[in-house]
Amino acid sequence: MDIAHSVNTDDSQAESVGASTHNLNGQKLGRKGRETRDRIIAAAQKLLSDPDAAPLTLSAVAREVSLGMTSLYNYFSDLTELLLALLEPVMVEAESAYIVKLRAPWPDAALHQHCLDYVEAFYSFWARNARLLHLRNSLADSRDARMARHRVLAATPVIKLFVDQMGQDPTILRSEAFGMATVLYTGIERVVTVATDANMRSLLQGNFLQNIEHYLHAEARLLELGIRDFRGTMKG
Repeated sequence: MDIAHSVNTDDSQAESVGASTHNLNGQKLGRKGRETRDRIIAAAQKLLSDPDAAPLTLSAVAREVSLGMTSLYNYFSDLTELLLALLEPVMVEAESAYIVKLRAPWPDAALHQHCLDYVEAFYSFWARNARLLHLRNSLADSRDARMARHRVLAATPVIKLFVDQMGQDPTILRSEAFGMATVLYTGIERVVTVATDANMRSLLQGNFLQNIEHYLHAEARLLELGIRDFRGTMKG
């Protein structure tokens, strides 16, 4: 199995480097500028860590960091740009949290356990970062192109690794295996999205009875079946 080890694309890495070394006027950040940018990011992280906090806005972040909106706009032009800065370390964490579990071949004899380990790790990652990831997906669903691009970039390495576990070629993007892997990933993401959505539980007030363990086992079984199906095709 020849599995690529890169999660981020070169252009997204370049964007991150540029954003952290210069302000939006193109001026290179000095020590004070870097500290201000870091304080803005820390304030946004603090607000997101509070499950009872109001929806995240730039004005709320500005108040938290005692900064005027004009000054904040020197660092982040809008909420999406701030969220991309918050997502950067989270997606680095994704490698060790769940992506690494896909990099070695999963033997047939232990396939179900590997699928379950992956799904549970993916759920744990989402549970730790739920408010940020829900906000990203909500903006992506609202046709925010930058958030949609981030969502796709985060999903693509996993989808390719699913295809590789199937014993198929992950570089053929229009293959049946790639389509199956995309559907499997989408299903798993949707399940963990529902399972980590505190607002849904609150709105339905007990009428929505979750059994997260059953959800995760069901998704692991579907992932196993999808992989076995294409491994069988390869052997046949």
